[in-house]
Amino acid sequence: MIEFFRHFLSEFELPLSNPVLIFSLILFIILLSPILLKKINIPGIIGLIISGVIIGPHGLNILAKSSAVDLFSTIGLLYIMFIAGLELDMNEFKANKNKSLLFGFFTFIFPLSIGFPVCFYILQYDFNASFLTASMFATHTLVAYPIVSKLGIAKNQAVAITVGGTILTDTAVLIILAIIMGSSQGNLNQAFWIKLTVSLLIFSAIMFLVIPRIAKWFFKKLESEKHAHYIFVLSVVFFAAFLAEVAGVEPIIGAFVAGLALNPLIPHSSALMNRIEFIGNSLFIPFFLISVGMLVDVSVILSGPTALIVAGTLSVVAIFGKWIAAFFTQIVFKYTKTERQLIFGLSSAHAAATLAVILVGFKAKILDENILNGTIILILITCIVASFATEKAAKKIAICEEEVSPQDTEKDQILEEHILIPLAKTSATAGLLDFALLIKDKKSNNPVTLLTIVPNNDQAEINILKYRKAVDKFIIQGSASEVKINTIARIDHNPASGIARTSKEIMSDIVIIGWPRKTGFLDKIFGENVDSIINNVDKSLFICRFEKSFIEEKRLVFICPPFSERGIGFQLLLQKICRLSQELSIPILIYAEYKTHQAIQQIANHLKLNPKLGFKSILYWDDFEAISDEIKPTDLIVFNLSRKGSISYQSIFDKLPQKFEKSFSTNNLILVYPHDDRQESAMDAYEDFTATPLTKGIEAIEQIGRGLGNILKKG
Repeated sequence: MIEFFRHFLSEFELPLSNPVLIFSLILFIILLSPILLKKINIPGIIGLIISGVIIGPHGLNILAKSSAVDLFSTIGLLYIMFIAGLELDMNEFKANKNKSLLFGFFTFIFPLSIGFPVCFYILQYDFNASFLTASMFATHTLVAYPIVSKLGIAKNQAVAITVGGTILTDTAVLIILAIIMGSSQGNLNQAFWIKLTVSLLIFSAIMFLVIPRIAKWFFKKLESEKHAHYIFVLSVVFFAAFLAEVAGVEPIIGAFVAGLALNPLIPHSSALMNRIEFIGNSLFIPFFLISVGMLVDVSVILSGPTALIVAGTLSVVAIFGKWIAAFFTQIVFKYTKTERQLIFGLSSAHAAATLAVILVGFKAKILDENILNGTIILILITCIVASFATEKAAKKIAICEEEVSPQDTEKDQILEEHILIPLAKTSATAGLLDFALLIKDKKSNNPVTLLTIVPNNDQAEINILKYRKAVDKFIIQGSASEVKINTIARIDHNPASGIARTSKEIMSDIVIIGWPRKTGFLDKIFGENVDSIINNVDKSLFICRFEKSFIEEKRLVFICPPFSERGIGFQLLLQKICRLSQELSIPILIYAEYKTHQAIQQIANHLKLNPKLGFKSILYWDDFEAISDEIKPTDLIVFNLSRKGSISYQSIFDKLPQKFEKSFSTNNLILVYPHDDRQESAMDAYEDFTATPLTKGIEAIEQIGRGLGNILKKG
């Protein structure tokens, strides 16, 4: 027994050496520190950094710096940069690339311009040491990025330009580091510049030309192997980091570029994205923050006035330089004070690139111990300032976005949004469910409902049991994206009436059905069932034909006939189209008349949607070649149609989808019948008796007229 206790106590000798115990301690810190500090309104990020200070070699020496800790902290750092690149709204980034360039210039030049004179004239360091230290002020690490991601404002324009500016300024600083190292070693010659340029070009070509093609092929070939997708993505991140290091820049640049390269292939609402964020935010990123704290040596402050003066000077210059950059960005782009504070908060934390620059300079004996110790204190101070500033600003922006979002009735509609997917064949369900998860509003509390209609016969109960067994895998598919899946089985002789009745019972807003595998259109191809669904389901109806994976899409073609925008369900449709564009990182090209396009642009501005909207003017809707000549195999086609009797209905559009189905057999095609805007009246019950023959006669006359017109044109 004594031997047991002796062995037990030996395991707790400091610093801890048992890897299982070390990992257990780290996990307890990751679990408890944010929870405890939240009660006194301190951001969880600061709690993790302070925990690192306490348990680190310069604190209570519970944990020593080891290869295992270094590995996990490196993974965490690369993960932060990778997620920042992956979550970047590419449409927003492309639209604001000039703003990102200007902010990147400001956040690079101002800290550099302020820092160099301070280091050279006040702290009395030589040119190389002063320039290297000043360039360190220009770097920043997105330590506070998890805060904006958690609060759901990662797509805010201020966040987008800050993330874009980060990669620009850090790349510039790390190239400066390579130049200063070459200069100190006497290697700054023509061969150095050629090697650096060629290696960066090769790195860029591999990341933006080769990796996306391999990733697209991998995701297509192993579509069912979901766990393999995550392993593949992780492999790409670390391979990119390695390539960046070989190219002469820091691995964090490679991780960010990997995020940009994979961005169009990983929708933000997908199960894969959920896994990436969950594992990173739960384990790897907190590990990195703890390791940053372990670098801080509090005893440096007590070592003498020089270290204290250097640490104080570096911290003040670093914070002031970033604030000036954020201030000028606010003035130029007319941002609010809150957005300026958000930009400052995100860009003021110094950790990764800062440490890389200083450690390399210290090992090369360009910088002394005072700069090293001062920088470690600077890391702690700037991370605390950045976390407080970012959280305060991000909360204000999140609250403002809630207040200025569409009126309360629309807000309630979003919270109650309900999507219904009637199933004909379970083989098509995965694609329909993926589509539903992409367009579903994340604020909605309702599940996605899968419905099957079972004929009322002797096999009804057996068929219901078969259905429940078949849909189990789709419940798992939804839970991977943290979306609840509800299943309903109805017994009804008529599938169309069953769907219409259920959509009213559960008060669904959107009904998504698959494309029937027949020939022709509407009455001929859809048959009576689908025609009945179109006429009887008064919800927004999406009829989808998905021939290939969404990752192959390059553009969304949105076809809007005249007066489409006047339908009461058009705003909801436009929101879903813009959401789909953002999720897939593809631009939207609108086929419409000029007035329709102007109206759509006004609606998009009113709803505060920020898609990249292109426009192609269509004047002659009966000329199929004029509409279809620019459509490519990689286009996702969304056709906005109207039900008979609605304000925008015209019979000439009944034949167009049939032509699209035949001419673009390999394209993904979505036909949308927005929420019904037909005016109900007491005469509706007598529609068959009065209006239908007249309507059909008018349509026949119109078709004969168009046929004669085409013959005369050809003549």
